[in-house]
Amino acid sequence: MIDDFLYGTAGHTGPQAEVEAAVRAAAAAEIMPRHRKLAAHEIIEKNGPHDLVTAADRLAEEHLTAALTKLLPGSVVVGEESVHADPAVYDALGGDAPVWIVDPVDGTRQFVRGEAGFCTLVALALHGEVYASWTYAPVRGEMAVAVRGRGATLNGVPIRSGAPAPGAELTVAMSHPDYTTEAQKRALLGLRTEGIAARPCGSAGLEYLAVARGDLDATAFNWEYAWDHAAGLLLVTEAGGAQSTLSGAPFRIAGGNELPFTAARDEATVQRVLAALRTEV
Repeated sequence: MIDDFLYGTAGHTGPQAEVEAAVRAAAAAEIMPRHRKLAAHEIIEKNGPHDLVTAADRLAEEHLTAALTKLLPGSVVVGEESVHADPAVYDALGGDAPVWIVDPVDGTRQFVRGEAGFCTLVALALHGEVYASWTYAPVRGEMAVAVRGRGATLNGVPIRSGAPAPGAELTVAMSHPDYTTEAQKRALLGLRTEGIAARPCGSAGLEYLAVARGDLDATAFNWEYAWDHAAGLLLVTEAGGAQSTLSGAPFRIAGGNELPFTAARDEATVQRVLAALRTEV
């Protein structure tokens, strides 16, 4: 079903462009008019000051839900805000219907501060496998698209992650160790080692894009919400990169992963990051 949708019987890629148009339209209608113009009542703390939601998040997800399910009849949406309202929505990731995985504003804190470091993330999955993804950073004018087995592009130009120079210091964007379990905190602190320059992560989607284009060596995250990772993981792998959980198994979008996990420019970098994460401190 998804192959027919993405390519049609003759390899026609029109639906991919329609999804891209829907993402751009949602951002133009609901996100950008509120950038640097949010009223106080449009910002809500969901689970504390580090977990914010705005009117732009909610309305953009509603916009995308209507548009994407119309493009692919029978599909469903698992979005950050819909799952917050009803956690049972997340179960659709393991169902038989095609799933649009949506993060309407990834990097909400940056958006609230009026910065450029946020994006909209959309991925299309079935039975736990991600087939296509769209990463749109409207302020930066960047649209990254990945299609399983077909590569990755940025503004229509193919991108490759490449590989760090042998033995070079790695730059790794990592979760904040304080926002995790003690075991995961110890693992993340293993990145504070010689040969690795670890820094706090920003928008997960934009960190994945940086890996895919070769501007960042790796990520290390300790949470597994599909809307943060599905689009970016496909983008990285289709750009030639690699990914793994702490156990050595690939990341599963439906959950149950051994955390932290990493995505990197190449397999050798994945192994270097995993070795550091497995170091007891």
